[in-house]
Amino acid sequence: MINTFRSAKTLRNLTMLVLVTGLAACSGAPRVEPTGINDPHEQNNRKVHAFNKKIAGSGNGGGLAKAVPVEFQTIIHNVAENMSMPQVAVNSFLQGDIQGFGLATSRFAINSVLGFAGMVDAASEFKVPEHDTDFGETLYVWGVGEGAYYELPIIGPSTGREVAGRVVDLFTNPLSYALESPEKYVGTAAKLTDRVLKNSRRSDMISDVLDGSTDSYAQARLIYLQKRRYELSSRTGTMATYDDPYAN
Repeated sequence: MINTFRSAKTLRNLTMLVLVTGLAACSGAPRVEPTGINDPHEQNNRKVHAFNKKIAGSGNGGGLAKAVPVEFQTIIHNVAENMSMPQVAVNSFLQGDIQGFGLATSRFAINSVLGFAGMVDAASEFKVPEHDTDFGETLYVWGVGEGAYYELPIIGPSTGREVAGRVVDLFTNPLSYALESPEKYVGTAAKLTDRVLKNSRRSDMISDVLDGSTDSYAQARLIYLQKRRYELSSRTGTMATYDDPYAN
């Protein structure tokens, strides 16, 4: 009975994914990427931005990251990256990126077996390069427009396309169907923890950029849109240039 329920739930989720991806593909008219800023929700976005700044603890000197041993942070990052590889492989396949599909599959296989379930990045030792993508990028490849700008709680800057991508990505990781509870939630927990630690490590740099601006919200919005558009445009060969204030 339990297995039947799980099968029905899995079928329902997969059907939802197929419908969403199908609708997205059908809406993939020739893409005209914006160069300006589409922010009809600015008033609400600014409230979320103020909340995010408080959560980040502007100027805290990366206190959380400093309190957690670097070795443990590395393990969390490696596990998060490895558990996301099946999802990266799925999105690479949907984008027609065979090379990316192969890289994601290889990294997951090597790190799962030789890297002690992903705790060690053995794939890099074998010269298998890192690869990352998401359903937001899949939608971009399919021709879906950027949409409005949003700032999400905790997550931060995003766009309508990226928000839709995040929702669909809740269903695109095969591990969520293959693993039982609580193992199926390890990847999500590791990814969220890795994000929090990463933001903590960058807190001083982010504070310098945002707090040094007369309008930190507008600055954060501009930085995100330039960076994300650059990353996505690199797939099409229509390269853009921008200054990355977070570059080391």
